[in-house]
Amino acid sequence: MNTPGLSVIVCAYTLDRWADLCEAIDSLRAQRQPPEEVVLVVDHCPDLARRAAAAFPDVRVLTNRERRGLSGARNTGVRAARHEVVAFLDDDAAAEPDWTVRLCAPYRDPDVYGVGGLVVARWEAGTRPDWFPPEFDWVVGCSYRGLPVHRSPVRNFIGANMSFRRREALAVGGFRTDLGRVGTRPLGCEETEFCLRLAERHPRAVLLHEPAAVVHHHVPPGRAAFAYFRSRCYAEGWSKAAVARHRGAGAALASERSYLRSTVPLALVGCLRPGGGGPRRAGALVAGVALTVAGYALGRVRALVPRSGGSGSGSGGPGGAGTAAPGTAPRAGRAPSAVPSGSTASAVTSASTASAAPSGSVAPAAGEAPGRPGGGP
Repeated sequence: MNTPGLSVIVCAYTLDRWADLCEAIDSLRAQRQPPEEVVLVVDHCPDLARRAAAAFPDVRVLTNRERRGLSGARNTGVRAARHEVVAFLDDDAAAEPDWTVRLCAPYRDPDVYGVGGLVVARWEAGTRPDWFPPEFDWVVGCSYRGLPVHRSPVRNFIGANMSFRRREALAVGGFRTDLGRVGTRPLGCEETEFCLRLAERHPRAVLLHEPAAVVHHHVPPGRAAFAYFRSRCYAEGWSKAAVARHRGAGAALASERSYLRSTVPLALVGCLRPGGGGPRRAGALVAGVALTVAGYALGRVRALVPRSGGSGSGSGGPGGAGTAAPGTAPRAGRAPSAVPSGSTASAVTSASTASAAPSGSVAPAAGEAPGRPGGGP
């Protein structure tokens, strides 16, 4: 079977990352096997759309036709794409020159429905903070220690570097627009939910991790700070609760259980060795797990408690219908919100397995008001 045609979709939402976006587009132009087309979807930012259309004459520049957010922008790109495979590259990531070759080669096997690659952190400061555990690089949208180091089937991909057969992506309804990042709100898991839905529809389908398909993801100083780490861990737990609600806790937390039982304990032991990061990194590991579990537990409990009034989001977002998702985690020393006394034991039990593993929305019905990602973790 020949290698299928490739459409690369880049989603962007702000002029603040213009330099990163130019680097992403340049990396696609420099591919040894150029993609058949590059589609840039601009998420509700008219100034960016105008500037991009003028600067990138060889790129199809579109505007998000769905609800504001990364999921809607991705769905717009998938629908507009003209080729058999659609790949996603973040607007703040740059692909290595053989990226398209490595990403497309596995599609010669008809059982492969998706291929994802390695996302390497490019720390703007030059090096990772000493306290930042490599096992938590998913916090900044990058591949983390614990992922397979060889080509292997996986449950879901990291959004900065993933691809799917277009026909199947459309057939399962695209990405849920009530999950995922909107602007700088650090929520996620829309990739996880999408991959689970794809696997449910096609139980024999293979989602393949190909670590030789490499992109480099820019990590600015703000995302290397503990405040972002804290917020992103908490939001990941909250997002995982939404995935568990849609797809069931068993499937939603399968990889997380392994992560907690193996990856995190090994990392804690490693912190005790010379050059292993010491107490600060060990503390970050413990804090990251605790915050993610807290976010998951609260997300599950909120989904069980009826909400009254009209203050919540009407989207059925990560906290349940009519519940606004938090943008930040509670500060140290403060409770994350009182848990209702009627909360179920199952929610708390499931929370113990909602570790900080990577994530991965259905498209709105015809006639639904458009709404926006910006790529990112």
